[in-house]
Amino acid sequence: MCRLAAITSNDYFSPMENILALETMKEGHDGSGLGLTLKDLGGHFEHLKGFPILSGICSKSGTKVLDDFMDKAGFQLKDVWAPKIKPVRGIRPRDHYFARVYDYPFSFKYKPWREKEDLLMNTRITLRKIGEPDESIFVFSFYPDVLTLKEVGDPLQVAEFFGLDKGGLKAKIIFAQGRQNTNYAIYLYACHPFFIQGYCSMTNGENTAFMPIRQFLTSRGFPGYIGYNSDSEVFTHILHYVVRQLGLPLTYYKDVITPLSERDIERRTDREALRLLTYSLRPLCIDGPNVVIGFTPDGTCFMVHDAKKLRPGVVGGVKGKYALMSEECGLDSAIPKRDKSLDLFPMKYDMVIVRPEAEEVIVWNQLSH
Repeated sequence: MCRLAAITSNDYFSPMENILALETMKEGHDGSGLGLTLKDLGGHFEHLKGFPILSGICSKSGTKVLDDFMDKAGFQLKDVWAPKIKPVRGIRPRDHYFARVYDYPFSFKYKPWREKEDLLMNTRITLRKIGEPDESIFVFSFYPDVLTLKEVGDPLQVAEFFGLDKGGLKAKIIFAQGRQNTNYAIYLYACHPFFIQGYCSMTNGENTAFMPIRQFLTSRGFPGYIGYNSDSEVFTHILHYVVRQLGLPLTYYKDVITPLSERDIERRTDREALRLLTYSLRPLCIDGPNVVIGFTPDGTCFMVHDAKKLRPGVVGGVKGKYALMSEECGLDSAIPKRDKSLDLFPMKYDMVIVRPEAEEVIVWNQLSH
């Protein structure tokens, strides 16, 4: 099992809050990796919110390839940020960790937003394909106001390695995963969180329905549905497919991954639409055991479980700051001064939704719609 620590706030905070929460849940991860995705960035990036940020790692030779590619594609480099690396025993440093801020090619400056999103995604995919054979370039995200860091090692040690304890990196939404390696080789593209066009998720558990889900997604003809070095990446792509591609409300994500029985569908006021959705998207049903934590482009965060609910999660906090965690001790670390009687432990029909700016938390139930 992995451990998950997500925090959403109306003020900027440090990723160390997530990492210290992971440390309290240390028995649930084996130190085989840390993944961080930050949204709504402060500090160095606060004045750059309208420009896409390319997050990744490259070798010395990969740097030149990256520069040449972006220059030929028409992207104009505006700013570069890199973590201040501190040597830490057990972590093998790579040549360059980066977050590069670009302006769009001139031909895309006034294009509709969806066309810009597709440009950013296709650029990331192309760079990944160029660098993946020799691991000279890793790219994790390319999107405005989003930054992703990943490395192999114990989360606390990786945080020290990246200098995150120095306080320079801040955001209002931060997702962190302490990885439990379930593969034969540790590979950065298999480390959560996963991100595509403003949608992000991370998962604790196993996806025993991975093969039919992957087959369905890859048959959609959408270029972003690739990779799948982790069986959990499909949860991000299902989220993207349901909300962005089909244009459905977020709550239907829950209906798709854990479909209701015919008897329960009949109780819903939207029964006709739900029945059609359930039948047509049946291959996207998850079998678990999983807990999924995610966010959408507007900053909404959520937690859902599969029907088995064998990977519990908890949501709690105060107005203006909430945490979504694998375990209660992680929540205690992140937001100790809260009314614990208000903590939420979503059941199999529940979706806990934290609105943008962490102003409101609701529990949406599939049976009460």
